[in-house]
Amino acid sequence: MDVLVMAGQLILSLSILVVLHEFGHFLPARLFGTRVEKFYLFFDPYFALFKKKIGETEYGIGWLPLGGYVKISGMIDESMDLEQMKEPAQPWEFRSKKAWQRLIIMLGGVTVNFFLGIFIFTMMLWYWGEQYLPIENAKYGIVTDSLGKELGLMDGDKVLKVGDLVMTEVSSVPFKNQVIFEGARSYEVERNGSQKTVSITDEQASSLTQFENTKMSLFTARFPFVASEDFPDDSPAKEAGIQPGDRIFELNGKSTPYFQDFFNTLMADRPKAPKRGGIISRLFGKKEPAPDLRKTVNVKVERKNEQTNALDTIPFKITTTEQGFIGVAPVPLETATRTYSFAEAIPAGYDKGVGFLGSQIKAFKQMFTGQIKAKDSLGSFLTIGKAFGGTWDWKRFWSLTAALSMILAFMNLLPIPALDGGHVMFLLYEVITGRKPSDKVLEYSTMAGFILLMALMVYVIGLDIWRHVL
Repeated sequence: MDVLVMAGQLILSLSILVVLHEFGHFLPARLFGTRVEKFYLFFDPYFALFKKKIGETEYGIGWLPLGGYVKISGMIDESMDLEQMKEPAQPWEFRSKKAWQRLIIMLGGVTVNFFLGIFIFTMMLWYWGEQYLPIENAKYGIVTDSLGKELGLMDGDKVLKVGDLVMTEVSSVPFKNQVIFEGARSYEVERNGSQKTVSITDEQASSLTQFENTKMSLFTARFPFVASEDFPDDSPAKEAGIQPGDRIFELNGKSTPYFQDFFNTLMADRPKAPKRGGIISRLFGKKEPAPDLRKTVNVKVERKNEQTNALDTIPFKITTTEQGFIGVAPVPLETATRTYSFAEAIPAGYDKGVGFLGSQIKAFKQMFTGQIKAKDSLGSFLTIGKAFGGTWDWKRFWSLTAALSMILAFMNLLPIPALDGGHVMFLLYEVITGRKPSDKVLEYSTMAGFILLMALMVYVIGLDIWRHVL
């Protein structure tokens, strides 16, 4: 079921983006009197799942969910309909239109994707706002993972500054962005009551972009394990006598002053996951049942004595759930929310969209110059699908859809024949020089670009199979 939810979110997101992208080509084409023969969601080699002709245009849904297309009369594109190009140019064809009109038609898709991304970011900020943890509320500092420790961060640090950015909230996202995209090579922390500057080497910075490290958080806020009122059904902790407000500070004789200490200690003796088998066994082999991780643990809590106002230490013996948990959530640190009126959300959404697009351009430049390895940055529908997750979350869905829209705008504008950017490149040449490239040049370059794109697609799909399946 998780896979179906993941696939459903991916298909819905890409369908929205593809249909609106192609509409960005369709609308100016029709406004300039250009005939559009087909408008398809997904590709339809040999047959279509649905098709209906309305006027001069056939609308349909293909069976191959790798994008979509509009077929514009008199245009050399990936359909490679060369027979049409042998006939004399007709006034309703793309090739008969003025260069500036053809340029607008080709820029329509990326323009729609660009403004769609900004629109989604704007609406998200207006509807949900931005929840964050102010740095002053993280009075216990941070707790780091292994990657954070490699960069010199320590448990209890308070991150004050990264490069030129003064940190106002506890989040590793701006920390990573400053190091990866802005070239920051030092940060400042408050450690044991004094400020300290820590340097970052180029090798440490490059480790942030490695695929196996993309899910590492570097750091999160550290906080005590105080039991909240959120007990799940059949909670072992609640059955044992744990109450809201109890501070759990010891597990099996080991001091666990913070929630992360308790969690890591509880997870330390879990059996290792079995090695993944080959692709055939993973896809068609018998799925092993989840192991029973029930065990008995000893915990100690501090509880306020209502009569004396002193803290009593109370021991408990708890048998965990089959998943190995005690069944109690900690009281989180107090967060804040930036709220936006609709008028305020528009420039904020624009800044968010342009900022995201800027980071993608910088990442592409670093990948092109070898600072970021292509194998660590590229991913196909498998990587994108896993980003959506196995549960339907509208906030995450729209956030990823907005990001994908900006990425599609940028990628489609690359000057590669067979992409919109390739057509734009030739049209700009025509506008500047007044000379139109020959049909043979357009034909061969489109064919070469299409082969390049297919090779890239095979490469990234192969990468994803290696990462997620093998």
